[in-house]
Amino acid sequence: MTQLRYLLGFTLAVGLLVACDHRTDLDPIENAGTFREIASVDLGGTAASEISAYDTLTRRIFTVNNETAATPKVEVLELTAAYTINKLTPINVSALGGVANSVAVSRGRLAIALEAADKQANGSVVIVDTRTLAILRTIPVGAMPDMVTFSPDGRYIVTADEGEPNAAYTVDPVGSISIIDTQADYSVQTLTFEGFESQRATLLAGGFRLFGPKASLAQDVEPEYVAISPDSRRAWVTLQENNAIAEVDLVGGSILKIWPLGTKDINVPSNAIDPSDRDSKIAFSNWPIRSFYLPDAIAPFTVNGTNYVITADEGDTRDYAGYSEEARISTLTLDPTAFPTGSVLKQLTNLGRLIVTKSLGDTDNDGDYDALYAIGGRGFSIFNTATGQRVYFSGKSLEERVVAANLYDDTRSDDKGVEAEGVTVGMINGQPVAFVGLERADAVAIYSLADPTNPQFLQVLPTGDAPEGVLFVPASQSPTKRSLLIVSSEGDGTVKVYQPDKP
Repeated sequence: MTQLRYLLGFTLAVGLLVACDHRTDLDPIENAGTFREIASVDLGGTAASEISAYDTLTRRIFTVNNETAATPKVEVLELTAAYTINKLTPINVSALGGVANSVAVSRGRLAIALEAADKQANGSVVIVDTRTLAILRTIPVGAMPDMVTFSPDGRYIVTADEGEPNAAYTVDPVGSISIIDTQADYSVQTLTFEGFESQRATLLAGGFRLFGPKASLAQDVEPEYVAISPDSRRAWVTLQENNAIAEVDLVGGSILKIWPLGTKDINVPSNAIDPSDRDSKIAFSNWPIRSFYLPDAIAPFTVNGTNYVITADEGDTRDYAGYSEEARISTLTLDPTAFPTGSVLKQLTNLGRLIVTKSLGDTDNDGDYDALYAIGGRGFSIFNTATGQRVYFSGKSLEERVVAANLYDDTRSDDKGVEAEGVTVGMINGQPVAFVGLERADAVAIYSLADPTNPQFLQVLPTGDAPEGVLFVPASQSPTKRSLLIVSSEGDGTVKVYQPDKP
């Protein structure tokens, strides 16, 4: 009996240890509003540091470096417990036959999203052993894989294949989403959007953008970024230029639906913007125009059993030699009935400098604009993934926080403001925390997401120039045994590592 009690007690203890191994509350208690820089490395100039991934097994950071077009590479950096970053021999991407756009890591495997030398041709995903840097597999995907990620269980590798047109806009490949099954000998399904052509009218009515010259819906769609559910069964993919999110069944291999994201009304007080870079001031005010959200990065999180995604509503335009949608309001003819004070609005200190799209707004096709649509949300949104409904939008509050931190760049007011581009979510003290990269503020905004309908601001963290990638490393996987934020900044080519203080 004594031996049986011992065995039962030992089994229970082991079970508790195993269960607790995944409990966030066993990580050190940290103050999520006190992140500060602990390590940094300079990889070169512009584009030398874009997207990074972290490998727990080797404590290596893998960073896309496209500073030199002829010799693109993936930097291999070693992060030590002594708060130093050592540069190791990089991966020569040019030898793989293309340009790296993104990287991701899972269980000792590095996935590199490789754009073909001919951007409009199909790309590939290259799988590399994180220890030996040996190439394990090369898998074909759609045109211009812009982002790659692993599912939480490591089974699926998913790419957002943007399929951008060439500069002349004479070749426009279809946008696609590729799903690679690592448990089925890396078999791949590349999903396209032809099946949604019949929903065109409904999608457009909801704020979906479809405007590329002579493009079908499948050609016009440009997948940008991927978030995957905690159970590894669903993905949500931003279609940035189209102002939408696609929901994907990873197990069944199908695109389930498209969520059009609508527009924000800049006449609503909470959505006020500073639209001019020529008024010698930062002043948020309301105007009789709307703006498309056009999200870039997207990240998943869960609160009380409900799944959500958060989007960085950066905004983006099609601006090619063969077609450009961009125009400043000062150059447009405004309908006098819709805009009775049009001459005042067009002043450079008011709306005249603001960039809007020419693709929409002439509702009666008479050559003047009856409505005006700006580019980008200048903030972030949160969606309930079960319903597809936006449960929160930051409005003007994010930019107001940046102004208060003395980091707002008024020269970008006429474009897309702070340009929230990257976003990731990490668990700190058992609660989800969002890190929103602000490309034009050179900063990351940090928010608690404990209540997804009312995020709580924690900190504006200065970064390198034009942060492109934001990556969270939980304390349980960190060499310092503390949570880490790794920021890759495209403008100055730096990779910086940040860590919070203890209370």
